[in-house]
Amino acid sequence: MTIGLFQRDGKSLSVVRRPLIGVVGRLPAFVYVVFIGLPFLALLIQAIMSGGVLDALRSPLVLQALRLSFLTSLISITLVLLVGTPFAYFLARRRLAGRGVLELLVELPLVLPPVVAGLGMLMAFGRKGLLGGWLEGMGITLPFTTFAVVLAQVFVAAPFYIRSARLGFHSVDQEFEDISLTMGKSPLETFWRVTLPLALPSVVGGLALAWARAISEFGATLMFAGNFPGRTQTLPLAIMNALEVDLGAALALAMILVIIAIAVLGTLGYLARNRWRIRL
Repeated sequence: MTIGLFQRDGKSLSVVRRPLIGVVGRLPAFVYVVFIGLPFLALLIQAIMSGGVLDALRSPLVLQALRLSFLTSLISITLVLLVGTPFAYFLARRRLAGRGVLELLVELPLVLPPVVAGLGMLMAFGRKGLLGGWLEGMGITLPFTTFAVVLAQVFVAAPFYIRSARLGFHSVDQEFEDISLTMGKSPLETFWRVTLPLALPSVVGGLALAWARAISEFGATLMFAGNFPGRTQTLPLAIMNALEVDLGAALALAMILVIIAIAVLGTLGYLARNRWRIRL
């Protein structure tokens, strides 16, 4: 978009063009980059200056927290994929009564504080919760266990994936699916070979956000699973503990978590930007 300044000189008409986007957009872009990037830069500098990165990596508690974060996030993101993918496709393709309620429940965890989510899960699945007594009668205890970490991660991460995947599936023209069905392909084969490849950038992008959110989950985990080293203490909780006794260790752990999040977002984001071909 440009700004045109017209000047008439006899029979000639000259146009002076100035890029509006360049003039208006550079300052906000600079402010945003500085505002977002400066804390990460400060974190990196302070972590390097503290010299505690290597010491933190050698710590048994850090290794336990790192291993637990990877294991629980891998399980939680698998559950999100298995349940969230058909649910997102259902939301994208079906018109039904109560659709607004379903979409509200999908997006509600995005705006609620994670602490509220953890407290709600505790009131639902705890010993004195709505289902706690029934679960305890079956010999199942969820709160303050490793599986509670997984459930907390699923609760806060699933909306990121479902929302993105639903938009991706919704953008796929149903005529492509109809053509595939008329060619003798089954609905499941049509989904895998037509719908999913077309929606894959959105699906992979949502997966990246959900995985990064699961790894960095703190509030819901603390409320519902507790902070027990080796059992429920993930990297964010280990940072909180380290901050109370050693700032250098906390900075090192925070830097590790940032690097992991960047790696996840960068890798899956790269895959999401690739072009996917359809093979009928």
